[in-house]
Amino acid sequence: MALPILVFCDTSFFYACLDPRDSNHARAQALVTESASVGTTFCTTWDIISETVTLLRYRRNYQAALAFLTDVKPELRIITYGDRVREDAEQIFRSYAQDHRLSFCDAISFVVVTALLDHIPCYTFDEDFRALGLTVLP
Repeated sequence: MALPILVFCDTSFFYACLDPRDSNHARAQALVTESASVGTTFCTTWDIISETVTLLRYRRNYQAALAFLTDVKPELRIITYGDRVREDAEQIFRSYAQDHRLSFCDAISFVVVTALLDHIPCYTFDEDFRALGLTVLP
């Protein structure tokens, strides 16, 4: 399977990359290696950066969170957006979150991927992205 040039990365992917105890660590590392070999650009949002840093700080330690900010963040294409994305994400959240496990950050990611990034594939280990109909690479 040819890897895409652009891929959207979720918190679960970043966390798995950086925590050897995570059940998806080996797969995440393989995706990073494969992606680097073809020059894939990792896209994300500030929301996911915030979520990742927080998760690393709480589950790992300060050094792991700082390493993400120092070593990983500078290599990312950070997608910015305006109020319209937040408003659309709120509508997605209102429509789906009552019956599905969906964070507001995931709702924002859905709108970013579909409206701003032309449905590019995603690296994630959360089932939420698949449930929303996004393309998740194995």
